[in-house]
Formats: sequence, C-alpha cells, structure tokens
Amino acid sequence: MKYGFLRVACVSPELKVADCRFNSEKIIESVINLSREKVSIIVFPELCITGYTCGDLFFQKALTDSALTELKIIVEKTKDFKSLFFVGLPLCLEDCIFNCAVAISGGKILAFIPKTFLPNYGEFYERRQFTPFSRNMKTKFINLDDDLMNIPFGTDILISDKKNPLIKIGVEICEDLWVPISPSVRHCLNGASIIANLSSGNEIIGKASYRRMLIKSHSAKNICAYLYANSGHDESSQDMIFASHNLICENGSLLKESKRFSNETIITDIDTEKLLQERRKTTSFSYSVDNIEHNSEYLVVSSDFIIANDEKLLCFVDSHPFVPSYKQERFDRCEEVISLQAEGLAKRIRHINLKSAVIGLSGGLDSTLALLVTERAFDLCKIDRKQIFAITMPCFGTTGRTYNNACILAKESGATLKEIQISKSVIQHLSDIGHSIDNHDVTYENAQARERTQVLMDYANKVNGIVIGTGDLSELALGWCTYNGDHMSMYGVNNSVPKTLVRYLVEWFSDEV
Repeated sequence: MKYGFLRVACVSPELKVADCRFNSEKIIESVINLSREKVSIIVFPELCITGYTCGDLFFQKALTDSALTELKIIVEKTKDFKSLFFVGLPLCLEDCIFNCAVAISGGKILAFIPKTFLPNYGEFYERRQFTPFSRNMKTKFINLDDDLMNIPFGTDILISDKKNPLIKIGVEICEDLWVPISPSVRHCLNGASIIANLSSGNEIIGKASYRRMLIKSHSAKNICAYLYANSGHDESSQDMIFASHNLICENGSLLKESKRFSNETIITDIDTEKLLQERRKTTSFSYSVDNIEHNSEYLVVSSDFIIANDEKLLCFVDSHPFVPSYKQERFDRCEEVISLQAEGLAKRIRHINLKSAVIGLSGGLDSTLALLVTERAFDLCKIDRKQIFAITMPCFGTTGRTYNNACILAKESGATLKEIQISKSVIQHLSDIGHSIDNHDVTYENAQARERTQVLMDYANKVNGIVIGTGDLSELALGWCTYNGDHMSMYGVNNSVPKTLVRYLVEWFSDEV
C-alpha cells in the first residue's frame, strides 16, 4: 500500500453450475493471478463454488459436502498468497442452509458471513432453500469438522489488517444492498470503510443503470468503497440472464465498471486514507455513529492481507479535478459556478442596499471574471452597470496589451472606466522607505499591489461602494498574493474558484454572448 491506496478486484470467473471442482479451480487460478498483480482484496460472486442457479440441488448433501470439500482445497491451494478474498457457498448448520460469504487469507478461513435478506419475489425464491440470518442470531464460533474449528459465523463481523487496523472490511450479499437499511450501513457505522458484496443479480431492462446508481449513492452516504462482484453469463438460463456486471465505487464515484456479458475482471486502487479523512471531516457521520443503530459487540478478525505495491496507480487521478474533461459537462459546470457567484454577490448587494462597486481591472483573467460576474449580479438587482467603477492603475511593467484589454472590456460591458496612474505614488513611497527603484525585488512588487488596494478602498469610500476582490481560490490558498494588498476586499467574488477553472468561466461568457 502506498499513500493509502489499496488494490482491489471484482471477479466473475468461468463457472459450471453444480460442478464444485471446476469452479474451485477457476477461483484458485484467479486468486493466484491477482495476488501476483498485488491485489489485496478480491471479491467473487455469490455462491460461486456451487453456482447460484442450482435450485433444489441445494438440498442435496452431495452438493453441499462437495462445496465444503472444495472450500478446503481453495484454502490450501492459496495458502502462500496474502490476498484477502471472499467466495460464496451454501453452508449447512444443524437443520438450516445458509447462503454464506467466506473470508479467506493466507490459508486460513477468517469468517463465515451469512446473507440476511433473501429475495422471495418475482423470479427469486431463495427462502425455498435458504434460511435468512436474523439479528436475533448472535455471532458465534462454529465447528464444521476437524479441519474447520472455532470459525466466526455471523453478520456483525469486520475483517481488518494487522498492520493497518483502521482499514476494516464489512460484507453483505446481493439483496442485502437493495433493502431500506442494508447491513453495510451498520458495518460502516461500526468502522468498516470497505464493503464487499458477493452478488448474483440478474439482468432486466434498466436494472444495470439502477444498480450503478444504487451502489454509487450507497458508497456516498456511507463514505466507503463498495466492491460489487456479480455472477456471469454461465449462470444464465431460460428464466434469468446474468451479465457479470461488476462495479467498484468510492464515496459516490464510479472507479471501475465491467462490460456486461464479458465475465470481465475489474481491478483498481481505492484511496483508504481519503475515505477516513472524509469521515473525520463529515461530522454528521460521527454523529450517526453515536445516535443511530450501533453495536459495540462487533467482532473484528485480523489478518495480514495488504500487499505492498509501488507500481503505477490503476485508478484515475485527475490533474485538473475542478475542470470537467467533456465540453458539455464543462459548459454546464461553468454555468452553475457563475450562477452561484452572481447570486451570492447579489444577496450582499441587496442586504447592504449597495448602489455601486469598485473593481481593479488589470486586463487579466481573474479581474475579467470578477467584472463579468459583478455585471450579472447588478443585472439581477436591477442596478445600472455604470455604477460599477472599473479602475485600471498602470504602473511599472504594465503592458499595452493588458491595459488595452482592460479598457475595451470596461467599455463593452457598460461599466464606468477610470484610469488612475500610480507610478508617482509608488516612486514616492519607495523613496520614503529608502528602497531603490532599480531593485526589482518583492518590496518593489508588493508596493505596487498595496498602492492599488489603497486607491480602490479610498475610491470605494468616495462613491459609497465596496471593493470587489479579484483573487481566486488558488492564489489565496497558496499565498500567491500581496498581504494587505490584492488579497483584501469587501467581497471576494472569485475566492472559491480555482485558477484552473477561471479561463473556462471567462470562455463561457464569451460563448454566451
């Protein structure tokens, strides 16, 4: 793991219904290959050792015994690999059959986690074969035979890594996700930041988009990563079609999605540190932990499953996260940002009964955007744009291009343009403090910025207005501005806009006009 990134995978292996030997071989093959690719967590579909569509064959002792035998073989054949992986099988306990997920790592079964909600509607009739796990059934330790002793069985179980105890994985199975209050909600409130879902969701028209939306929103409200592994086309029959629709989501974002009907294995990296940081920042999440259903008796099973990985990240990290790549999406984003800017300023204008505003207009993008947004706010408040005083203040280094841009912009926009030369004032100030005009250091630069701010403030007093700040979020965050200079204003209209987005916002105005 590097910088909190953890490599995960969802697999829909080739399968033969009721052929446990064939299925276990495919599972073993996948685990070995993915472990070698530095995958720390692997999720397989629901009942993948037997197949989901066995129907009343689940009542056959030969099938359930074979599933348990193959589970032992899977554990043995993968004992040299650290990856934590989850497989599904029918588990017979006394007079019940449970649809279970099995957590395995390093040649050890960590837990059996049974399914809570069994669909028994439409094309599903799981209650015919399986028993749902009830909250009244407490987590316990079970003995299946001499090889499988003292293994946790229940739903209130989390898997954590010994070296990284803050990373906890909870498990739910298929229908558990689709109910009003999923088991994973409880898991997350008890510390799980990753949810593994072993599923056999079939396909009907429109279900894929709903499934995608559901998992994205579920990962968002629980501030978690959600790994959803679905059965593939080998489960399909005349009654139901399966499409191996695998998805990995993180805090509302879709990181990876398989092409349906392809039995595609998807692999990506999730940012566990970011998830934990988001939970700490979102104080309502911690409030939920204290005030909503919470079980302090959760069993946490530890294992050493995280695989060190210094390879290139598989997940996409956007170098320009505030600027959408697609033109239409970017256009819509710009329209929304500008509306927010203008509405915020308009509220301030109405609240203080403002009749005029002052902006330092340099001809650059930041001040251009500030002027354009201010114009829109004045229009919303039905105030004449002439009451916007755009002041250009040429000094050392002012180029003809930026000066002309400022003049043209003010004229075309309908604002009142004022030109105030500040060279003499700055020269006098530098002389007063004993600084050479030929020493072009930070004092030389900042003296100009502070003089411009003084002019703007005083002119705002003169016209009974306020100074509209032009500095953007990036400048303020990085300190790329002059303290008590251009970072000062009565209303910073751009202070929540990153530098990378400014040019596109100005471009939006150009396209609109």
